Amino acid sequence: MSDRMRITGMYSGMDTESIVQQLVAAKQVKVDNLKNDQKKLEWKQTAWQDLNAKIYNLYSGTLSKLRMTGNFKSKKTTVSDATKATIKATGSAVNGTQSLKIKEIAKSGILTGAKLDTSIKYKGTNSITGIDSSLKGQKISVTAKVKLAKGDKYINEAGNTITAEGGEEINQTTEIEITEGMTINDFTDKLREAGVNASFDENNQRFFISASDTGVENDFKIENVGGGDALKLLGLDTTATYSNGSTAIKTAGQDAKIELNGSEFVSGSNTFNINGLSITVLGKTADDEEITINTTTDVDATYNVIKDFLTEYNELINEMDKLYNADSARKYNMLSADEKEGMTDEEIETWEGTIKGSLLRKDTQLGSVMNALTNTMLGGVQVNGKTLYLSNFGIKTLGYFKAKDNEHHAYYIDGDPDDENVSNEEDLLRKALLEDPDGTAEFFSGLCKNLYNSLDKLMGTTDYSSIYKVYNDKQMQKDYDNYTQRIKEAEQKLSDYEDRWYDKFAQMETALSKLQSNQSIVSSMLGGG
Repeated sequence: MSDRMRITGMYSGMDTESIVQQLVAAKQVKVDNLKNDQKKLEWKQTAWQDLNAKIYNLYSGTLSKLRMTGNFKSKKTTVSDATKATIKATGSAVNGTQSLKIKEIAKSGILTGAKLDTSIKYKGTNSITGIDSSLKGQKISVTAKVKLAKGDKYINEAGNTITAEGGEEINQTTEIEITEGMTINDFTDKLREAGVNASFDENNQRFFISASDTGVENDFKIENVGGGDALKLLGLDTTATYSNGSTAIKTAGQDAKIELNGSEFVSGSNTFNINGLSITVLGKTADDEEITINTTTDVDATYNVIKDFLTEYNELINEMDKLYNADSARKYNMLSADEKEGMTDEEIETWEGTIKGSLLRKDTQLGSVMNALTNTMLGGVQVNGKTLYLSNFGIKTLGYFKAKDNEHHAYYIDGDPDDENVSNEEDLLRKALLEDPDGTAEFFSGLCKNLYNSLDKLMGTTDYSSIYKVYNDKQMQKDYDNYTQRIKEAEQKLSDYEDRWYDKFAQMETALSKLQSNQSIVSSMLGGG
């Protein structure tokens, strides 16, 4: 609509503004309809985005994980002496009783420095050359295992300079020079940069240096460079005898050592991962002592994995059923600004909510996704040459007459004590987990794999949809942009149409003005007035 100045009705006395608005009203309806259609499309995009996010979460999270058989083979374990070891069992652990002996505990290499000169009290901010003036310019070297960050440079065994990808562990030798003004804190910072833990105890006037991790391979070495005696002057020389009676002591890094069922295992850490068992040792056993480990199938844990999967599936399929079977909203037109003025916020929300809730009603793409899921759940899975179905495990829908509206595709576990619909039925799932845990795991991992593959086919990129979208998001965005262009063109036509009418009325007013002027002249000439 033009914003130029308009003079209307001055000579004609007509309500030109109202007349023009009535003339353009029909074309304004076209603009409003386009805007309403675009708004409904925007609501439909949002509805699909919300639903697709839930479908993708099932696909990339639960189904992706549960495709693996081990997720349905939960095990639990007990240990006869929890003060000496803790045990966790994965799905691959073997059921039964095993014996454990703990020969050694993994330890970090530790260097406890000798007490420095008792006549001087050192603090972290003191110059390190204050320990002994001859320290200035001396060097020590620290060899320790360090973990490299991405982009770090290091020299490999062949003598080549390599750029780290990140996470590599190498034995690295770092030289540290004692410089003018270097403080004790500066020195310990340099030690930490070299790959060891380091601190200075002001109360005891000693340096404490330790490896960053346990085990022989993670131990460190600290030496003088160039024939100096920096280590001795710093109280770090384990071969020196100090005048104050204290000594520096280095405890070597040590590996953990156990015997499991008579076989020996060695680890740089206190955790061993052996045949599905994660064993963390806490203390040594006596020579004649054995710890008993008992591993069994954890039926409750696996049952809950299946139950949680079905709960997530049911919530999704019920929502899809509700959207697909929504009541028609044909009688609910988009509200105009004038209509909204006469309604409360709650009334507006209810009205628009009815329209939004019907946008995916009988949607063909939604129907395709639903069919893919429901048909897969109804399908069989081959286990040891036999085709099994959910019903073999007492898992089924309630039936058409018993199920609530839009819950006809939801599955229930017979005997589930938390569900009054099926709590009195025989618990076939728990029975299967007890009698054939491997076959049961094979079935449910196979079912989840089939569901994953079904969704994977629907989520491939096409000319109309992006990757991981089960609806035509590209086409919908194209349609939305097309509405934007059409609305712009329609508004321009409306403005031009309105301007033409204002121009015509302006011309009429100009003509009436001239006519009135001429009449006044004639009247004057005839002696009027």
